[in-house]
Amino acid sequence: MARTGTLYTMRLDKWLWCSRFYKTRAQAAAAIKGNKIRVNGLPVKAAKIVRVDDEIKLKKTPYQYTFTILKLSKNRLSASLAAHLYKENKDSIQAREELSVQIKAENASYPRTIGRPTKRNRREIIRFTRIVREDGESNNS
Repeated sequence: MARTGTLYTMRLDKWLWCSRFYKTRAQAAAAIKGNKIRVNGLPVKAAKIVRVDDEIKLKKTPYQYTFTILKLSKNRLSASLAAHLYKENKDSIQAREELSVQIKAENASYPRTIGRPTKRNRREIIRFTRIVREDGESNNS
């Protein structure tokens, strides 16, 4: 598996955990089992052995990542060091940025409510939605 401290192969679930895509190996294995990850275009199992230069496609709702493995690590690294374990494709970065802008635009079009209406607000809502009959009486339908 490894010669003199240099790794040549590693389990996929462990690599995903080391590169900080998932907080635990169990989460990484569950994502692999749920067909969220493909290696070189093929569906895989958690015990799949990965090597440098393998291409991984990862789906984390709502985003999709496509990247190439640059290095393998024995241990989980800090986020800044883990970013050097892979190189994301330019198309993947661009697609994620476009999707992010689209999601932000959709969220901006829906105003956010503060929470439950107060008693005063409820009374205003009831007055506003009350149906007035022709004879002047109101009906709370």
